[in-house]
Amino acid sequence: MEILAVIPARGGSKGIPRKNIVPLAGRPLLLHTIEQARECRSISRVVVSTDDAEIASVARSGGAEVVIRPSEISGDQASSESALLHVLDSLKAAEGYDPDAVVFLQATSPIRRPGEIQAAIGKFIGESADSLFSAHPFTGFLWREEGGRPASFSYDFRSRPRRQDAPRDFRENGSIYIFKPWVLRKHNNRLGGRIAMHVMSEIDSLDIDGRDDLEFAAAVLAMRRPARDASRLAGVRLLALDFDGVMTDNAVWTVQDGTEAVRCDRGDGYGIGLLRKAGLEVVVVSSEENPVVSARCRKLGIRCIQGVSDKVKVLAEETSRLGIGREAVAYVGNDVNDLDAMRWAGTAIAVADAHSSAISAAVMVTVMPGGRGAVREVAEWILEARGSKGSAR
Repeated sequence: MEILAVIPARGGSKGIPRKNIVPLAGRPLLLHTIEQARECRSISRVVVSTDDAEIASVARSGGAEVVIRPSEISGDQASSESALLHVLDSLKAAEGYDPDAVVFLQATSPIRRPGEIQAAIGKFIGESADSLFSAHPFTGFLWREEGGRPASFSYDFRSRPRRQDAPRDFRENGSIYIFKPWVLRKHNNRLGGRIAMHVMSEIDSLDIDGRDDLEFAAAVLAMRRPARDASRLAGVRLLALDFDGVMTDNAVWTVQDGTEAVRCDRGDGYGIGLLRKAGLEVVVVSSEENPVVSARCRKLGIRCIQGVSDKVKVLAEETSRLGIGREAVAYVGNDVNDLDAMRWAGTAIAVADAHSSAISAAVMVTVMPGGRGAVREVAEWILEARGSKGSAR
């Protein structure tokens, strides 16, 4: 299926000014949802709908496409459906693009576990649904105010059941919606046709509405952050990167004349730029020899060593040139041909979708996969460990 992710993010907000890009755990709120969407293997494209230039810039820095929303559907009274429909109409008019399904994600729901969006897509497909919403369960006794007075809603208070026998209700949490485009076009609604439900935990259902919500979300993210050795990262002076599967998503496009093209991540390039600005050396060490590798490294202004059969030898030469020890080298790899270099380097890092042998050899593993923000994530780790004021986000 061709699946498009759309994240509406307008500039106006009342509860928290500039809410969609307010800092959360060191980076703009919007970037958390962009990263989660880009991490999902079934999502083909990620688009942010906004009316705001700064939000657009943040979205692009995170690797998302941007569709600028007209002012008439950007105010407080404008529905999310109007923004979703505008994105679909814009892409269809400009490119003839018409996805099989749309994943609608709200930037104000940043607490999604790894694989959460993929699991929701699996449920959507598995149940042959036309639309899906995410929700969290609530087991207990619900009341509703009617005519200024409380009235029991989910049970009859005059015949109170035991708590374990109470009805199990679900609250739509606003985190994930999936729908086929015809549902939106026919009903002007994100839900319609055969509806499925994806259940999430109550904590993961947090919606950022006030400052207290931001503090709680930051605490949850800190608790779930993968363990990293800050002392190792603080001492890194040379970041060495494999190319295929680290700087790219390991895919290759080959045209009839044999020319190859690969997909790189602009966010990775931005992170590399910040590392260089902070005084770190960055080098690509690749077993393959391909002009596309040289071109990408030349654009990023970093050294590129290709056609390497012995990566350890190359790394040793680089440390000698720089006058540093191997403990100051971090190597990021993804496959078996990286194992010797990972074992030699002071800090071995594997990307999230690396071969199991590379993950086993690593002391740290990224959340993002290769070619989709993994290098940028490593850059942020290093800058954070060094106490840099710069951010790779």
